[in-house]
Amino acid sequence: MRTFTKPVAMILLLATACTAFGAGGGSLPTPTDQKFATRSPESQAQSAYNTGVKLIEKGDAFTADAARQTDERKQAKVREKARQAYAGALRKFAQAIEYQSTMYSAWNYLGYAQRKLGNYKDALLAYDRAIQLKPGYPEAIEYRGHAYLGLDRLSEAKEAYLTLFSGNRKLAASLLAAMQEWVGKHRGNAAGVDGAMLESFASWVTERSAIAGQTAALTREGAASAWN
Repeated sequence: MRTFTKPVAMILLLATACTAFGAGGGSLPTPTDQKFATRSPESQAQSAYNTGVKLIEKGDAFTADAARQTDERKQAKVREKARQAYAGALRKFAQAIEYQSTMYSAWNYLGYAQRKLGNYKDALLAYDRAIQLKPGYPEAIEYRGHAYLGLDRLSEAKEAYLTLFSGNRKLAASLLAAMQEWVGKHRGNAAGVDGAMLESFASWVTERSAIAGQTAALTREGAASAWN
């Protein structure tokens, strides 16, 4: 796992400012400067994390917009905006981890940004770290399942789904939808995926969709009977 260190440039900047002030060549720090200088690592980590989340939301909005575009040139421009937002988010989550290496939510979103940028293997490393820090972390399990799909690691994607299905049906449904999308995409263009493996996985997805539907119906019936 890559270990992030505090930026050297920031350390040098602070050192220069301190030297100038000690020599009488600098002005007194403003209240804002003092507040920034005394912020705890945890506070700085949370600030970077919050900015990263906003950039993720921005990137997701651009991605959805790109899917609606019918003009290829416009679609490419919007996709580039999404890529820039995800790249910016990646930097912010890396900063958050610099200040607080045990921030599992930052590791999870670091993986999300990596995955959206197409860096599936790096995404898996980040998700693994998030789950190591918080065992059973459902969001990381779901996102890791998406990364497995991106790498065509279908057996591991199945395991992720089954884990979620037993504990978080909403996230399980999200991953199942991604699996259905994966099947549709690869049936149109196998792209190196073995045909027999593709159809086997497609059958499994169809079976799990039926089970999920039946379970949801039973849950609704049980809830309804409880009110009678």
